[in-house]
Amino acid sequence: MVNEPKSMSESLILNRRRTLKPVLLATILFLAIGLTAGAGVIWWQNREIKPVMLNASEKDTVAQKVDPETYQPGEKTIILTERELNGLLHLHTQLGGKVSFKLAKDAIHARVKTELDEDLPVLGGKTLKAKARFLVNTHENTPKIILDDLTLYGISLPNAWLGDLKGKNLLATVSGTEGSNTFGRGVENISIHPGELRIELAE
Repeated sequence: MVNEPKSMSESLILNRRRTLKPVLLATILFLAIGLTAGAGVIWWQNREIKPVMLNASEKDTVAQKVDPETYQPGEKTIILTERELNGLLHLHTQLGGKVSFKLAKDAIHARVKTELDEDLPVLGGKTLKAKARFLVNTHENTPKIILDDLTLYGISLPNAWLGDLKGKNLLATVSGTEGSNTFGRGVENISIHPGELRIELAE
């Protein structure tokens, strides 16, 4: 059976799916890094973070959603559940037991647990735990993930301690400046609902 040539629209969407996976993984990693920035000063006790380990069926399902090789013409919307997002974090990084994400309305709530370096004064070798909130929206056709707050021991850290990351679009930082945001140009809308991340690709 001879495959029919893809239309220009389908080719564009396929190219955006090729861009989506590395940028999505980079964004997950960047959120984790942003969460741990400046986190060497206070110890906060919290519940354990357990890595989400996807089974074979779940891995296949996620692959069908984000891999360009499994693209089906006409598919423009990619939906990831909270479990799938955390599973991707564990599958492609070594942060599954240190960072976890919870999806809320227009926001990602993140927790981190990490062992502080033994050489740090006072708190060296202790376990540090923190929380952060990232706001997610699409404004003027530009998808945004913004660090809204990072809290240690009930104290919101000053923006200066975080390298002035608060209020910035982390997606633009990952994939370019606001004006040359490759990921943003390929996405029509990105939204968060309780337990669900939804990405709508542009034509």
